[in-house]
Amino acid sequence: MGQTIKCISPIDGSVYAERPVLGREAAKQAVSRAREAQKAWAAQPLAERIARVMQGVANVGAMNDEIVPELAHQMGRPVRYGGEFGGFNERASYMAKIAQTALADIVIEDSDAFKRYIAREAHGVVLVIAPWNYPYMTAINTVAPALIAGNAVILKHASQTPLVGERLAQAFHDAGIPAEVFQNVFLDHDTTSALIAARAFDFVNFTGSVGGGQAIETAAAGTFTGLGLELGGKDPGYVCDDADLDAAVDTLIDGAMFNSGQCCCGIERIYVHESLFDAFVQKAVAIVSAYKLGNPLDPETTLGPMAQARFADLVRAQTQEAVAAGARALIDPALFANDGGAYLMPQILIGVDHSMRVMREESFGPVVGIMPVSGDAQATRLMNDSDFGLTASVWTSDTARAETIGAQIETGTVFMNRADYLDPGLCWTGCKDTGRGGGLSVIGYHNLTRPKSYHLRKLS
Repeated sequence: MGQTIKCISPIDGSVYAERPVLGREAAKQAVSRAREAQKAWAAQPLAERIARVMQGVANVGAMNDEIVPELAHQMGRPVRYGGEFGGFNERASYMAKIAQTALADIVIEDSDAFKRYIAREAHGVVLVIAPWNYPYMTAINTVAPALIAGNAVILKHASQTPLVGERLAQAFHDAGIPAEVFQNVFLDHDTTSALIAARAFDFVNFTGSVGGGQAIETAAAGTFTGLGLELGGKDPGYVCDDADLDAAVDTLIDGAMFNSGQCCCGIERIYVHESLFDAFVQKAVAIVSAYKLGNPLDPETTLGPMAQARFADLVRAQTQEAVAAGARALIDPALFANDGGAYLMPQILIGVDHSMRVMREESFGPVVGIMPVSGDAQATRLMNDSDFGLTASVWTSDTARAETIGAQIETGTVFMNRADYLDPGLCWTGCKDTGRGGGLSVIGYHNLTRPKSYHLRKLS
C-alpha cells in the first residue's frame, strides 16, 4: 500500500480521514495538465472567469451545513461559530469587485505616434499550500484572485484538513471551472519540494510555519520562482491611557482566545498602560473564566480542542516555564477539569517579561501574557522586540496618536481599536520572520500576475 496522509481528529484521537498521496510522476502529470489548460482559461473573458469563481464560492456556501461539523472533526473549532463562509465570501467578493480595475492596463500613451502600456499577465500555474487553522478563508485569499487573474491553481491543503480541498474542488468544478485548471492534490513534503526545485510552478503561496517557509525558499533557490510566504506571528495589543477599556478587553481577549488561539493574527501579548492595568486584567479574567472547554460538536462549547495534542503540549510548556520564572497564572484550573491532551484550558499570565518564551516565541494557543507599560515609548519598544511582524493592535481615542505609534511599529498591519481581522481591501503582508509578499487588495493581484510592457510605434 502506498503512502497516505491521515487526519487525526482532535475530538477523540481517531482517524477521521485518510487519503493516498500522489507519487512523483503522477504529481508531474497533474502539473502538466494544469499548464496545458491554463492558456485557454486565461483567454476566457475576465467577466466569465469572475462569474465562475463566484459561482464556486456560492457552491461552498450551499455546503455550509455539512462543512461546519467537518471542520469541528478535522481541526476542533466549535460548531456554534458556524464555519468560515462569511469571511470566505467577503474576501472572494471583494477581489471579484476590484478585478477589472486591478488587472487593467496602465496606459502611458495612445497617440498617433505610439501606443505604450503595461499589461498584467497571469504567471501560469500557481501552487497554493494552505494551513488548517482557517482552512477555507486562508485558501480563498489566493485561490480566488489567482483564478480570476487567469492562472491555473494547484491546491495542496494541510493534512489536518484534507476534506477542505475536496470541497473546494467540487464547488469550483460544479461552477464550470475545468478540472485541470483547479486541482486539489495530496502531496508529501519531498514531492512538493522536488516539484518546486524543478520549476514546476510559476508562483508558490505558502501559509504556515517559519520552518515550512524556509523549506520552500530552499527548494525554490535558483529557480527564480515567485514566492508569497505568510509565516509565524506574535501579534501585540497596546492599550493606551485614553482607550475605551471595555471595548479593548472584549476585543483583545477574544483575539487571543478565539479558535483556541489558533489564529494567524491572533493576539499573543498585551501591553496595558499602568493606569488601566488592574482593571483590564480583572475584566479579562472574568471573560476567560466563563469559557466552556469541550467537544466542539456541542453547541454549548465555546473553546474546542487544539488541532493536535502536540500543539497543546507546546503551550503548556511555555506556560509552565513562565510560571517557574515568576509569572502568575490567573485562570483557575478547577474551572476546566477536562484539560488534557488536545483539550487545553485558556490562561492569562501576569508578571511576565520578554525573557520568557511565552512572550517571544509563537504560542498559537489560548494563552496570553499581559504587561503594564508607562507609555507609548515603552509599549513601542516592547512591540518591536519580536522576530515577527504581522499585525499590531493599538487602542486609543486619538487617530493621530495611533498613526504616530503605527509608524514606529515593525509590522504588516496596524489596527486601531480593532484586532484579529483581515481586511480584503488592504494588503495582507508581514515583515521579519512573518515572511514576504502580500495577498488580497490590488497588490494581491499584482503579486499573482507579472507586468508586461508594450511599446508600439506607429509608422505612417
